[in-house]
Parts: sequence; C-alpha cells; structure tokens
Amino acid sequence: MKYRKKGIKKEHHIIEDGEELLQDLIKKGLVKSIIPGRIKTTPKGQPGNPRLTFQYETNSGAKLLLKKGSTVQEVFVITSDVQALKEYLSQKYPKN
Repeated sequence: MKYRKKGIKKEHHIIEDGEELLQDLIKKGLVKSIIPGRIKTTPKGQPGNPRLTFQYETNSGAKLLLKKGSTVQEVFVITSDVQALKEYLSQKYPKN
C-alpha cells in the first residue's frame, strides 16, 4: 500500500531510526518529498547510528543512501537545491 506521511512516501519500510533523519531534511526545507527504496543488507558494515550519504543528482533531486550497520536503503528525494542538500549532508555526516 502506498501513502504519504509528512512528505515521505510510504511504499517501503524505512531503516530503524532513519525516518527521523529524513524528516529532518523536510523540516529544514532541504527536500520537498522523499521516496524510500528497498532495504538491502550488505556483508560489511559497522554498527552505529544511521547516516545519510549523497550518491548522485537526478532530474528531480537526488539519490541518497540511508545506512545503519550492514543495512543500506536507497532514498530518492525531490529538491530544488541539490547543492544545499549536498553541503548539509557533508557537514552533518563527514566521511571518516
């Protein structure tokens, strides 16, 4: 079943503790809408808090990855300011 809740399209589940990170992007005005993709488990990954990483720009916004431990989820966002989104994510989730 598909439906929207506060700007997030609810077709797929969202990684545990990840919805709060996505809601934060909407509250800050960085994205207009969020479409979560399928959740995948990878053989590698460190336990810890969820984090978002920028993957690439799309016609209507960007593709992000929501990661927590060995679990990864593609997240597509609709935004009119991809650069502001990239800058925010790189500051909030610096690469180690």
